Amino acid sequence: MNNHKGKLIGKDLLGLGLLFLFLILFLFSEQISTSNQIEAIPNAWMNVNTIFLSIVIEAIPFILLGVFISALIQMYVSEETIQRFLPKNAIAALVPAALLGAIIPLCECAIVPVVRRLIKKGMPLHVGVVFLVAAPILNPVVFASTYFAFRNNPTILYSRMGLAFVLSIMIGAILYSIFRKQPHQLRRTANLSLASHHVHIDGAMDHQSTKPTVGTRVRDTLYHAVDEFFMMGKYLILGAFIAALFQTFLDRSLLETIGSNEYSSTLVMMVFAYLLSLCSEADAFVASSFGNQFTDSSLVAFLVYGPMLDLKNTFMLFAFFKARFVIAFMITVTFVVFFSVLILFGLIL
Repeated sequence: MNNHKGKLIGKDLLGLGLLFLFLILFLFSEQISTSNQIEAIPNAWMNVNTIFLSIVIEAIPFILLGVFISALIQMYVSEETIQRFLPKNAIAALVPAALLGAIIPLCECAIVPVVRRLIKKGMPLHVGVVFLVAAPILNPVVFASTYFAFRNNPTILYSRMGLAFVLSIMIGAILYSIFRKQPHQLRRTANLSLASHHVHIDGAMDHQSTKPTVGTRVRDTLYHAVDEFFMMGKYLILGAFIAALFQTFLDRSLLETIGSNEYSSTLVMMVFAYLLSLCSEADAFVASSFGNQFTDSSLVAFLVYGPMLDLKNTFMLFAFFKARFVIAFMITVTFVVFFSVLILFGLIL
């Protein structure tokens, strides 16, 4: 047990060390680039450092938002509450989950810890899946950013929002049919951190004695948030680093050449969305920059697929869900988005 705990702490320290190293390189990049003694660092790797930090810095506020919401759910939302408000019928529960995603401003960086916590609290797996893919797109912040990025082409905006709502329900229904007999797909992760240790002890003492005070609840909420932040953070760092490598070394001119075809351009932009790992609040402005090279269908595919599935949240999904579920989720999202976009724009059927 102590060895396992030591390994977990070691991984956290390694992740923080890497982040600190990249931050130092970012802050002193100008001095490094002009120094004759450190000419060995190629410009491409300095670019990797810059892109990596931009992804991490952009994502961290939303990760913080997600872990705090997750902690509040842990402290204040009971299993009985979730069961009471969810429709008993499995299919009927899909629509409320999509509607819930439309009112909560969470991007794909923050949604994984929230959905994980809701499922641990008793939310059915397929309902959690709907919320997982709907919330990063349907929320008001993303609506506004997409509107301003495509003011001259409202088709993109309405296609993105309409598809996200319909496809989230479809994806939830498909995964329900696959895992209805195996609904428990969360990994058994041991909470071995000191924060969790304190929370569990204090929580047990509170239940045995008196009702928790406001101060105790605030403290326990902070413990949970810190615990989840460090747990999610190392996967964010790994995903952001790999995404930075792809953004630096991927030949974009080759992708643009392939993207001249209606069908291949849709697939190419989905690959782009996955590898670039942009935050859903900002991806519309990146997509609009491709407007002259790519078709409307491929831009919609980029805007729908990326928030549902990208490189950095793939690492988080594999960390907290069983591999069979994550693979089924990835395949389902990819096929559903690709063919739905083609159908919407009349490219097939």
